[in-house]
Amino acid sequence: MSSLDGRVLVLNRSYLPVNVISVRRAFCLVYQEAAQFLDAEMRTFDFGSWAQLSVAAHDESIGLINRAIRVPKVVLLLTYDRLPHRHVKFNRLNIFSRDRNRCQYCGKKFARSELNIDHVVPRMQGGTTHWENVVCSCIRCNRIKGGRRPDEAGMRLIRKPYKPNWTPALLMPGQPVLHREWEPFLVNAAYWNSELAEE
Repeated sequence: MSSLDGRVLVLNRSYLPVNVISVRRAFCLVYQEAAQFLDAEMRTFDFGSWAQLSVAAHDESIGLINRAIRVPKVVLLLTYDRLPHRHVKFNRLNIFSRDRNRCQYCGKKFARSELNIDHVVPRMQGGTTHWENVVCSCIRCNRIKGGRRPDEAGMRLIRKPYKPNWTPALLMPGQPVLHREWEPFLVNAAYWNSELAEE
C-alpha cells in the first residue's frame, strides 16, 4: 500500500471527528484551502507551511522531486461545522464490529468465520431480529444456549446488545485507533456528544 493510501482523520470546524479519508484526498483538501493539516501539538498548517516542516527520522513521509513531505494524520475542515447524519447499517459486519469479534457469552475473541449471530431472546420465544436482541456468539456457546434465553441456559451476557451510534471507528471495522494523533479526538468525541439528562 502506498503512503498516499494511508488513513487521515477529518475533523469539522469544532474539532469533532466526521470522517476518515486517504492521505491523497487530505492533500487535495488542504491544497484547495478547504482544510488545514493538524499536527500532534494541535497547530494548524496550510499546504505551504506543512511542506516547509522538516521531516524527522521517525516521521512517515512522501518523497517529492527535491524534498520529502510529512504524511498527515489529521486534517481540520475550515467551513464544515456539522456532524454527518450516518445510519449504521444492521448487518453482520457491523454486529461483529460492535461486539469486537468477541463471543458475548464466553468473552473470547474469534475470527469472524468462527462466529455467528445469536438471538438473545430466541425467535421461537418471540424474539425479533434487531440491534438490541442479537449478539456475536461462538459456535460452542451458541450450541449450549440453544433455543433458550441466556438465564434459562445458565449463561450471562458480557454486555447488553445496543444499537451503535456512528463513530469514525466504525469506518474501520475491527481495527484499533490507527495513529496516536487520533486518540484525543476519538476518546473525547463520546464525552462531548453524549446526551445529558435534563432535571
